[in-house]
Amino acid sequence: MLGRFLLSAATSLLFAAQAWAGDVVVRVTTPDGKPLPDAVVLIPAKPGDPKPAPVDGLRMAQSGKQFTPFVMIAPVGSTVEFPNLDKFRHHVYSFSKGNKFELELYGREEKRVITFKTAGVAALGCNIHDQMVAFIRVVDTPWAAKSGPDGVARLTAAPEGSRPLEVWHPYATAKNQTVTQTVSVSEGTTTVTVVLNIAPPR
Repeated sequence: MLGRFLLSAATSLLFAAQAWAGDVVVRVTTPDGKPLPDAVVLIPAKPGDPKPAPVDGLRMAQSGKQFTPFVMIAPVGSTVEFPNLDKFRHHVYSFSKGNKFELELYGREEKRVITFKTAGVAALGCNIHDQMVAFIRVVDTPWAAKSGPDGVARLTAAPEGSRPLEVWHPYATAKNQTVTQTVSVSEGTTTVTVVLNIAPPR
């Protein structure tokens, strides 16, 4: 009985090691080969995959009449703080389906907190300053990352095998601002390049 238990445990550990063995490095560029920052790269979760852990205290600041960062990733159930670091008041809102909210006028050194419960995109604006725009990508997968200034995003411990890879950018011209392709993940590191066409911000 003990031997069967140990064999089962060893098999489970081996399966876990094999199932979550690969890293995926995604290089996101524009058609002319320039690196594209602020692209969200993700492998959608399917039934049986682990769920992402909510994160508390993510921070979308208002400073210099801008939001910082421009793009944020937040797992479902995460709370995001909206501190006002400017000398004047802001009125922050999102009209995005599933993530609608409104933070009425509040001033310097004040902050508000929102919990995001629905996967999707929350497009942010300010009723006072029209140039203020930012995006929160709320995800229900543990495999999500944002490209840096070099256009590179890294997904760690990705699921082994063939999976769809989604790359989203708020100004991408593709349907739903997303390009999807298949990636085959194996042990070690898998590197792919994804090209996005970008429209000028409105």
